[in-house]
Amino acid sequence: MRLKVLGVLGLAALLAACSSDNTANTGAAGGTGAATTGTAGPVPGSEQDLVANVGDRVYFAFNQNSLSSDAQSTLDRQADWLARYPQVAVQIAGNCDDRGTEEYNLALGNRRANAARDYLVAKGVSADRLSTISYGKDRPTDPGDTEEAWSQNRNAITSVR
Repeated sequence: MRLKVLGVLGLAALLAACSSDNTANTGAAGGTGAATTGTAGPVPGSEQDLVANVGDRVYFAFNQNSLSSDAQSTLDRQADWLARYPQVAVQIAGNCDDRGTEEYNLALGNRRANAARDYLVAKGVSADRLSTISYGKDRPTDPGDTEEAWSQNRNAITSVR
């Protein structure tokens, strides 16, 4: 009999330890805590917000630094996003595939970053909020040696500073 009582008490203690206290997860409005668990998405104005909701990169054709209509569309969204978050400054990094000399690719990466920056400035973004850098072929997105990989590496990437 004592063994049964001890077993029931042990089971009750185990169940009590496993239960959750919902008052710790309840928000000020008495919610279920879902809004406080981090499932609401990226912080507005953050790098993650830019990537998830706007797009952080534009792509270029081989040996080119002119902006395609797709690139302009992405930059239009970036300009709108930057208008919503005037405290945010960004850096635009120009990149190339691994073909060509280091010097040529650094210069081409610079032209690509400047093309994106100039477009954003033309859309009303203050030049003081934008900086550029060229990585040439030193920071590939895709390390492969195929046309698909090279096309991914010909880009300008906007990142929050």
